[in-house]
Amino acid sequence: MTIQEIENQITEEFGLFDDWMDKYNYIIEMGKTLPMIDGKYKTDQYIISGCQSRVWLSAEMKDGKIIFKADSDAIITKGIINLLIRVLSNQSPDDILKTDLGFLDKIGLKEHLSPTRSNGLTSMIKQMKLYAVVFKAKGA
Repeated sequence: MTIQEIENQITEEFGLFDDWMDKYNYIIEMGKTLPMIDGKYKTDQYIISGCQSRVWLSAEMKDGKIIFKADSDAIITKGIINLLIRVLSNQSPDDILKTDLGFLDKIGLKEHLSPTRSNGLTSMIKQMKLYAVVFKAKGA
C-alpha cells in the first residue's frame, strides 16, 4: 500500500469514533500491537530525544524499503509511534521524505495532544525522516 492509502485507511478508522476518549482508547489499543524492537536497540543511541517518555526507534533497509521498529515506556506513546510505523514502514526513503503526514491533521491528533506529547510526535517524525535521509544518502 502507498502512504496515501494507509493514511486514508487510518482517517476512516478514526472517523468511526465521535469522541476523543474513544480515539485515545483506540491509540492505546494500537500501542498493544506495536512491532517489538529487539532488546539490543533499547539503548541511549536509539532513544528519540524530545519525547516526554522514552521512545526507542530502529530502522533497517530491506529491498529498498525502510522497516521501522520501536518501543516506549508509555502506552499512549506506543500507540502514536505505531501509527507512524504503520504509515512509514515498508516505504522507500523518497516516499517517506515526500510525505507531509496530512492524516495527523485530518484525525485531529496534534490538536488533542498535550504540548509535550505534540513535541514528542514531531521528534518521532523527524527521527524517522532522518533515517530516510541517511538510507537515501547511502544509496541503499
